[in-house]
Amino acid sequence: MNNKEKLVQIFNRMADALEFLGEIPFKVQAYRKAARTIENLDKDISEIEDLRKLPGIGEGIAKKIKEFLETGKIKKAEEIFSKVPEGILDLMHIPSLGPKTLALLNKEFGVKDIESLKKALSNPRLKTLSGMGEKKVENIKKGIELFLSSKERYLLGEVYPIVKSLIEFLKNHPDTEFVIPAGSFRRFKETVGDIDILVTTKKEGNLTHYSTEFPKIKRVLVCGPTKSSFILENGLQVDVRVIPSESMGAAMQYFTGSKQHNIHLRRIARDMGLKISEYGVFKDEKMIAGKTEEELYGVLKMQWIPPEIREDEGEIELALKGEIPLLIDFNDIKGDLHIHSNYSDGQNTILEIKEKARERGYEYIAICDHSQSLKYAKGLSIERLLKKKEEIEKLNQKEDLPYIIFGAEVDILPDGSLDYPDEILKQIDYVVASVHTGFKKDNTERILKAFDNPYVHALSHPTGRLIGSRESYTADWDKIFKKAAEKEIWMEINAYYERLDLYPSLIKKAKKYGIKFVIGTDAHHYNQMWMIELGIGTARRGWLKKDDVINTMGLKELLRILKRRV
Repeated sequence: MNNKEKLVQIFNRMADALEFLGEIPFKVQAYRKAARTIENLDKDISEIEDLRKLPGIGEGIAKKIKEFLETGKIKKAEEIFSKVPEGILDLMHIPSLGPKTLALLNKEFGVKDIESLKKALSNPRLKTLSGMGEKKVENIKKGIELFLSSKERYLLGEVYPIVKSLIEFLKNHPDTEFVIPAGSFRRFKETVGDIDILVTTKKEGNLTHYSTEFPKIKRVLVCGPTKSSFILENGLQVDVRVIPSESMGAAMQYFTGSKQHNIHLRRIARDMGLKISEYGVFKDEKMIAGKTEEELYGVLKMQWIPPEIREDEGEIELALKGEIPLLIDFNDIKGDLHIHSNYSDGQNTILEIKEKARERGYEYIAICDHSQSLKYAKGLSIERLLKKKEEIEKLNQKEDLPYIIFGAEVDILPDGSLDYPDEILKQIDYVVASVHTGFKKDNTERILKAFDNPYVHALSHPTGRLIGSRESYTADWDKIFKKAAEKEIWMEINAYYERLDLYPSLIKKAKKYGIKFVIGTDAHHYNQMWMIELGIGTARRGWLKKDDVINTMGLKELLRILKRRV
């Protein structure tokens, strides 16, 4: 773990500890903001001369960073941690278990770990405490289940950059011929348990030994001529397997899965008198296919099936008829339709975001800062919103790409009204409506009413879920999708790694209603704009084609369609 990663961990844990101790929210948020700023740096923190120029880094936090860089520790952090019972900070991440409740349970029942928490939840005296009703207890129990299940896997977005850098590392070796990740990572599942990387090489042994020199390795488990296994600093296990080139297609198919998809394929092969393994397709003892996946599927009389939809959910039947659709490609997106600037809780100026988007080759970006009611996210007053509009208009006068779309992520208030009046909404090029409160309620009617507003273009992060920490809110999605189709309102596929929302089953359902989709990263720093790849992978898992997604359009066509709401 490098200095940047260690500081992010320390500041986040300081925030958790202060929250548990009942410290004022301002101090808690200061450490969280500092952690986000450091996490998104594109250089080593020791290279920055004036730390105070970084957003969210004041003089006090700058001194703590310098202290860490000089001594390897922060005295204030150790002082704070000493006041918190050991084990408590890990419990802070259990959904429905807030810091006040945790402090109460610690005081009354000595709760300090999962086992003592479970014991306290079954204690009859618990219900006599203020705020600890039956529903609250049930929600905490569900939160424990969610927490424990998520600990066994890693968020795709957490490991994605590391795996991509490992693949580039392996490609740099002169003996490398071909490298590809497999498993749930290749299928773009929201979470992964471990990583399989398949390689072909000119010479056995060299590449596996080279793989163990990857900088982020914590411990090497195995290193032989055809396989290396190691644990990364974040605890993730990686297996690098050397595959003979004549078997690479079969190995890719086998190790990618899913299990149900593979079982179905083997059943078809058996009925044809064939046998499939990770080594190839065999007729009796003779290998008849396996060099490529296309060859393997072809022997079974079917189209090649994209890895993202290999879930045994009808894809095999369609492949046998040659009817697998051409899914949206990673090069089809022309721009990102959900980015936050430092007008709200983002960390970059609009100009900085534009320059980063130009590097990505985008034609356009939508800057969608929060609306006025979302105080904790520096939601924009009408005055600041119009100031942002003025800045965007000036930047667009240069007529260089990417074009900046004046957008806003506008809260849907509890009564279903929107957070800006119509005379303001009609001045916004792109209005993406969002729910940020009331997650424990049924939000159907609230969203339906918001759709009556003629200026809404899309619904952002539609279900409100946070993977592994917050379940989707309750809603009647058939009613919502039906009305969205009638009003020509788009559904956002939020590519932020903790959301990936909509998820595939709802994407498929929405598509049946004829709904169009937008993909946005919800980036709060320009270094998060890479997450568009996660959104595209999620769209592919939902079987979307290029023409299902609005931001595959060119700029002129997009501006024309946006103006239909004006």
